Amino acid sequence: MFLTVVKPAGSSCGNYLWDMASSAHRSRTLSESASKTLLREAGVPMADEREVATAELAALAATEIGFPVVAKLCGDAIAHKTERGLVRLKLGSAQAVNDAAADLLAAARPEDGPVTVLVAPMVQGNRELIAGVVRDPQFGASVMLGIGGILAEAIADVVFRPAPLDRVTAHEMVADLATQKLLGEFRGEAAVDREKLVDVLVGLGKLASERSDIASIDVNPLIVRSDGVPIAVDALVEIGEPDTSIATARPRPSDAQFKALFEPQGVLVTGASTHPGKFGFVSLHNILAGGFAGGIYGTNLQGENVLGIQTVANIEQLPDNAIDLVFVCTPASANPALLRACAAKGVKAAFLTSAGYGEAGEEGKQAEKELIALADELGILLAGPNGQGVVSTPANLCAQIVAPYPPAGKIGVASQSGNFVSSFLNWSRSSGVGISRAVSAGNAAAVTVADYLDYYADDEATAVGLAYVEGIADGRTLMTRLASVAQRKPLVLVKGGATEGGAQAAASHTGALAANDKVFDGFCRAAGITRTETVEEAFEAAATFATQPLPKGPNVVIMTTAGGWGVVTSDAITRDGQLKLMELPEDLKAQIDTKLPPRWSKGNPVDCAGGETRDTIPEVLEMIAVHPDVHAVIYLGIGIQSNQARLLREGGFYPDHGIDRIVAYHERQDQRFAEAADELSKRTGKPILTATELAVADPENPGPATVRETGRLCYPSGNRAVTALGHLYRAAAFRARRGM
Repeated sequence: MFLTVVKPAGSSCGNYLWDMASSAHRSRTLSESASKTLLREAGVPMADEREVATAELAALAATEIGFPVVAKLCGDAIAHKTERGLVRLKLGSAQAVNDAAADLLAAARPEDGPVTVLVAPMVQGNRELIAGVVRDPQFGASVMLGIGGILAEAIADVVFRPAPLDRVTAHEMVADLATQKLLGEFRGEAAVDREKLVDVLVGLGKLASERSDIASIDVNPLIVRSDGVPIAVDALVEIGEPDTSIATARPRPSDAQFKALFEPQGVLVTGASTHPGKFGFVSLHNILAGGFAGGIYGTNLQGENVLGIQTVANIEQLPDNAIDLVFVCTPASANPALLRACAAKGVKAAFLTSAGYGEAGEEGKQAEKELIALADELGILLAGPNGQGVVSTPANLCAQIVAPYPPAGKIGVASQSGNFVSSFLNWSRSSGVGISRAVSAGNAAAVTVADYLDYYADDEATAVGLAYVEGIADGRTLMTRLASVAQRKPLVLVKGGATEGGAQAAASHTGALAANDKVFDGFCRAAGITRTETVEEAFEAAATFATQPLPKGPNVVIMTTAGGWGVVTSDAITRDGQLKLMELPEDLKAQIDTKLPPRWSKGNPVDCAGGETRDTIPEVLEMIAVHPDVHAVIYLGIGIQSNQARLLREGGFYPDHGIDRIVAYHERQDQRFAEAADELSKRTGKPILTATELAVADPENPGPATVRETGRLCYPSGNRAVTALGHLYRAAAFRARRGM
């Protein structure tokens, strides 16, 4: 939710924080002097300022401080110093300070109340930062750091982390600023003293944590002196009502209830239908088609036979304690009685496709509340309503109202959007990287996305969680839960509503509130959650976590059979900012020299330059992968030989002229290359990512097809492989920094 308040009187220009402050409570702004006193006690470095009552004392203070100085008229009721001309800059002598102070005191108005003159050194530096605290209505207090100065609003290079924060998190925060060049040596000035800057961030976080009445803090500018030390020049603190809210959540369903949902002994479809266009037919069909081996039951008012399942008119006719899961395709009005009847038969979980609840206005919201209370009373896990279905490949369960059914694998999916569940399952089918569990949370009335992910975190069948969220009603609870998940297993998340337009669309879609995206991003980074920009990127990141080992460092070597691919992939690694296109060690070059012709690239990327013989690719790939300085490999060009083989097959001359033999040879070569990459990754414990556009342009090509058969993802381009590897490396580095 984006909230804006009127900027307090006297606040600095470009004040990003005030635009995020909540207007939910009345607040007051401390004077500049009082604000600085509070922040100085918190460890924020301030200039050596003096507050005096007379012009003579101002001149004396300036002499003690050293020239040049700044003089300002201060008072609790003074607003807009600059607009009223109440600031004097670059005062170079005692007389100039005396005169300026006299003018300032004379400019005071009766409504200003008691006034003083603030004398401060004229802190100078070519770089300005902005730091502070915002107490977001969704997420609570966050520390903010950004690039300040006149371009601050245009650049909008700002990062957040939840308060309080430790020094490791603060260092990560500084490293996340996009304009890193400003933090290094700049125009003859020393690099920013990061330890001093971390002191500021940690101090702000501690203050925000200890003082829940602080609504926001604005330190702007935080000038970086020529020696690299950051000094706060202007600061304002806004005091509001104490924040007494705490993160609360419904209890997560028990493991027994989740087992009933994902591994039931029997499934009941209510509203089973003989009409192939209705949910009651499609869901029953999909359960049967998926190969579910447990009991399958259905209810139908006429007691019809549907797809070989003899339905019953009443739930009372079903056996006791044979059914764990009910898949509900009946109207909302029938569901209370239905749940009571199911509970009497021993049902422990219900998935509701029924609409007409929280998404349908106030009447629907009330019906949803009543249904939750009933399910709690009956001890039934209530998934949905308005959901699409549940998939559990360990149980061969495809209980959903749409296709597809994915191959078995290690990715656990939970989504607020059923459409994106289908998207993830479709990519699973096309890529061969399988799914363990998948669920469309629907309205998530009683069981949230975080609940499902929490279950996946301890699920032996799942290696990585993959989630889509678009509406956040309680940010603190959500992030507390997701942080716990990410500590146990990798978690990949994509969020809808990251822009203003997307936030409006998300609100209309789910009825939930869209959280401020930059604050949300800061919470994800602090928790070690892998956040992606697109749904495609999210699936590929999850597939990478599920099929590749974590790298032990940032050094990447590209091996390519064509130069152009290597160039653009090198660009992608450089843009990543953390991965390193490592310089080839001399011993590795010497080894590769024995296998490639003299014209090979002699560097990284390792461009084979068309010098491949029968065993070149596996041998050179092994030389690279086993080298101790190499942490990850990206292999480009698989499938080229098989692509020619395809044309030879289709050209009208096959199998004559010896074409059949060369076709078989080409196809077997690409199979060998894919198998070699898989075996080397397993043997070395290093990620080896294979990329080719043939993964999507010709997925049956033996190169990418064999990559799929090994259980790995074949990336559609080197760029996409780099993006996925970047997520893998950042997750590994995050865990290493925290000793996880």
